Amino acid sequence: MRLGINLGYWGAGMDADNLAVAREADRLGYSVCWAAEAYGSDAATVLSWVAAQTERIDVGSGIFQIPARTPTMTAMTAATLDSLSGGRFRLGLGVSGPQVSEGWYGVRFDKPLARTREYVEIIRKAMSRERLTHEGDNWTLPLPGGPGKPIKLTVHPVREHIPLYIAAIGPKNLEQTGEIADGALLVFFAPEHAEETTLGALRAGRAKAGKDLEGFDLVPTVPMAVGDDVDGLADLFRPYTALYVGGMGSAKQNFYNKLAQRMGYEKAAAEIQEKYLSGDKEGAAAAVPRDLIDSTTLIGSVERIADRMQAYAAAGVTTLSLAPAGFTLDERIASLRAGVEALERAGLA
Repeated sequence: MRLGINLGYWGAGMDADNLAVAREADRLGYSVCWAAEAYGSDAATVLSWVAAQTERIDVGSGIFQIPARTPTMTAMTAATLDSLSGGRFRLGLGVSGPQVSEGWYGVRFDKPLARTREYVEIIRKAMSRERLTHEGDNWTLPLPGGPGKPIKLTVHPVREHIPLYIAAIGPKNLEQTGEIADGALLVFFAPEHAEETTLGALRAGRAKAGKDLEGFDLVPTVPMAVGDDVDGLADLFRPYTALYVGGMGSAKQNFYNKLAQRMGYEKAAAEIQEKYLSGDKEGAAAAVPRDLIDSTTLIGSVERIADRMQAYAAAGVTTLSLAPAGFTLDERIASLRAGVEALERAGLA
C-alpha cells in the first residue's frame, strides 16, 4: 500500500505551508499529492506550482470539477500537466454537487452519471490524439452545420495513458467508476464497511468491463492526527464530519449523509443533518458518533495508526491519502513522518 497526501484547498493563507508539506512528502517517498477545487482555488494552477518544485511525487487533481470545464479543455490541461511534470500527473474527476454546479457554474446537475460517462469518453478520445468526433446527449463535436472540423490534440503527453480517477460515493457512481476509470477517489471510507459501501459496486463495474479489481487504484483520503488522547483527537474531526454528513448538500440530496446511513448510522445521520441545517453546528458535531469518526480517520499513537493501516490494506486500499491535521507547519510535517513510520511498522512499506 502506497501513501499519498491531500493538500485540500489553497488560498486560505497557508499556501507556503502547503508547498512545504508537498516537498516534504516528496522527500519522504509519498506516491502522490492531490489538490482540490470547489469555488476558490483551482486545482490545475496549484498542481503546476507543486510539480515545478518537487522531483518524484505524482500530482493529482482531487478533483477537477466536470461542470467547470469542457472535456476537451480537461484533456488539454491533463496533457499539459503531464508534459510539464515529466509524466507525474493523475487526472481525478468529479461531478461536484448541485449547489456548486448550478450556483457557481450555471450547469444543471441532471443525469450526472451519463454526463460523467460521456465526459470520460471524450477525454479518452482526445488523449489518444485521434481526430475528435463525438455525438452525445451533452456534447456534439464538431457542431453540425458550421465551420467546425475534427481536430486532434497537438500536445504529446509523456505517457500514452494518463491514469484517470473518479470521485465516487453512491453505489451507481461507484459501479460506473469501476467500469470506466483506473481508480476511485473516496472519502469517509471505513474498512469495516468496505464491501457493502464500496467494493461490491466497484467489483460489479469492473466485471462489466471484463476486469477485476487487480490493478485498480483504490484511494481514500483519510484525516489523520497523532497523539495519546484518542478521544480528544476524535473531537478534532467532529466539525469536519458534521459538515459533510449534515451540511454538504440539501436535506434531500446529501451523498455523504446517505453513505453514513449505509454504514449503519441512519438515526445519527438524520440527527446530524437536522441540527446542522437548522444552524446548530455545535449540536451537529456533538451528535457525530465516536465510532463513525474512529472508523474513517487515523487517530492515536503511531502503533494504533499502524494497526488501522493494516485494516485499510486488508480492505483493498492501494493508495492511502493522508490529510494530516495540525495548526502549524511543524505539526503537519510531524504527521507526514508519522505516516511513513506507521506504514513501516504495519509491514506495508
